[in-house]
Amino acid sequence: MASGALPVLDVAGFDGPTQSAFVSQLLDAAHGPGFCYIEGHGIESALESELVQAARTFFHLPESDRRTIAIGNSPHFRGYTILGDERTAGERDWRDQIDIGPDETALPLTTSDPPWLRLRGPNQWPAKVPRLRKVVRPWLERMEALALKIMRALALGLGQTESYFDAVLQPTPYPRVKIIRYPPQPATGGTPQGLGLHHDSGLLSFILQDAVGGLQVASGEGLIDVAPRPGAYIMNLGEMLQIATDGYLRATPHRVVSPAQDKERISIAYFFNPRLDAVFEQIPLPPDLAAKATGGQNLNPGDPVFTTFGANTLKIRMRAHPDVTERFYKDVALESL
Repeated sequence: MASGALPVLDVAGFDGPTQSAFVSQLLDAAHGPGFCYIEGHGIESALESELVQAARTFFHLPESDRRTIAIGNSPHFRGYTILGDERTAGERDWRDQIDIGPDETALPLTTSDPPWLRLRGPNQWPAKVPRLRKVVRPWLERMEALALKIMRALALGLGQTESYFDAVLQPTPYPRVKIIRYPPQPATGGTPQGLGLHHDSGLLSFILQDAVGGLQVASGEGLIDVAPRPGAYIMNLGEMLQIATDGYLRATPHRVVSPAQDKERISIAYFFNPRLDAVFEQIPLPPDLAAKATGGQNLNPGDPVFTTFGANTLKIRMRAHPDVTERFYKDVALESL
């Protein structure tokens, strides 16, 4: 397995006289490997540690307690997914997790409303770990501020104004969080697929991982190991930005391999997305960037990309969680989204 270093970017450089240098470095990373480390974000290490510890506390609860917030109870795809119950490209992932989104009141909907509006609604929080809810909220606020700064920098790098992406982000974006445990491999019956090879679907993804590691990113060398870097988030781009730039920006495939038999990995993934009703248009690239755009669609006839973000998100969630689909979305045909 190849190993290599990703670019390391100091986002604090965006606020000051080094802004243009940071924008250039960000654009190079987004056009090249599609992944980088982000430092200088200002998010307190104590808050991150508390979040990871609350996650460990939850995952070490008895299974019966974890199942009280089972994702199968939620039409909004929020809650706990038991080990092996989520799939990537049809194969089981050896991980369990909690899915969290914006805490909202479910909308009163009719059959004429688009089915992706059912994604809006409340989270499920574990009663046995009340600290989890309290620590997730401030962390989400800080992550949104970081993501918005990156989007402003990308807009400048693509030859637009800082506010270019406001049209699809305001009044509020639609983030999603996965609090994930990759347990050690059992002696028998497990799978090395912690998370199958895939690319992300939205705008930006940020990963807070512990010291165990396991993330691998596609490159010209094959797959490279992405080592944990204390104080840094791993950031990558989603398919919406790749398509909107005709491939100038990259949604790079990646995967997670299961830890060794004596290890457990905790990873917190923050996905920054536009509003559910946002339709992402092509970004008019400057000629020098357009000349380097190689095509934006990850070609797979069985995996169409819908123009409305909510439709694309619902497609992915329905495939990943057949139990939720069977209970709440039997009336929805993927091809109709």
